[in-house]
Amino acid sequence: MSNGVLVVGALNVDLVVAVDRLPGPGETVVGPRLDKFGGGKGANAAIAAARMNVPVRYCGAIGDDELGREALVELRASGVDVTDVAVLDDTATGTALIVVDAVGENQIAVAAGANAALTPTLVRRAVERASGWAGCVLVSTEILPAAVEAAVSTASDMGLRCVLNPAPVRNEFIASAHAASVLTPNSSELRDLCAALSIPFTDVGDASANVARATGACLVVTRGDKGAIVAYPDGTIEPVPALQVSDVRDTTGAGDTFNGVLAASLSSGMPLGAASALAVTAASLSVRHVGARTGMPIADEVNAAHV
Repeated sequence: MSNGVLVVGALNVDLVVAVDRLPGPGETVVGPRLDKFGGGKGANAAIAAARMNVPVRYCGAIGDDELGREALVELRASGVDVTDVAVLDDTATGTALIVVDAVGENQIAVAAGANAALTPTLVRRAVERASGWAGCVLVSTEILPAAVEAAVSTASDMGLRCVLNPAPVRNEFIASAHAASVLTPNSSELRDLCAALSIPFTDVGDASANVARATGACLVVTRGDKGAIVAYPDGTIEPVPALQVSDVRDTTGAGDTFNGVLAASLSSGMPLGAASALAVTAASLSVRHVGARTGMPIADEVNAAHV
């Protein structure tokens, strides 16, 4: 059985300032230092998946610059195949500016850079090449809508299970939402999906079920320290509790950890409910360190904590 994961999405370099509290509009808040970490939802999820001991390949774009070269070194060192990464000489590697407060909440602004130059042709070829070894394609939406559509539609055409992380939600992605196997919004993104699909939002459970019915895709709605909700197109709802963590330091990479571990688990043949529970455990463990990737757990840690 094919059990690899192809991840299509953005790669950024994260520049992080830790502060006592997040700034308000027009306000300056001072932190002691600037830290640099690898980031981007696609690259982060690829590393999270690789730490679950499955074959992982990442498809994305970087600039032909020092930040991009350092990013490739980190991906390779993490066990991620970078064969499908485009290196572009006319743009810079994507960069995220992140402020994290004392309880781990964050504010993020992103300069897309090379991520906005990832073409549908490059994505389509990567998915086609994955058909012989991948059990799941994971797609995030920090790239062009046409590239998202190419990834999801090609995965569907090739008979590959496709997880679409709609972060952010844009109207141009709604056709892709109908073609994906699984959608993984957080609670805010679920509201945005409801708005895009003209579905009234009452509560998370009803909204999840209604979006699943409307799109024909399963939904896994991540809810931070409340865990997740799994919704199926027949209207069935399955709550997934979170692992309680007392020493939260940074929530930046929790969603990416969740998506990477979910895709890795699904690629190995795990049912959606069980895969979601394992992914919630991994995401809960990831928030104990500053930096999107620093706290991403390895398979042994996830399995030991999972009950």
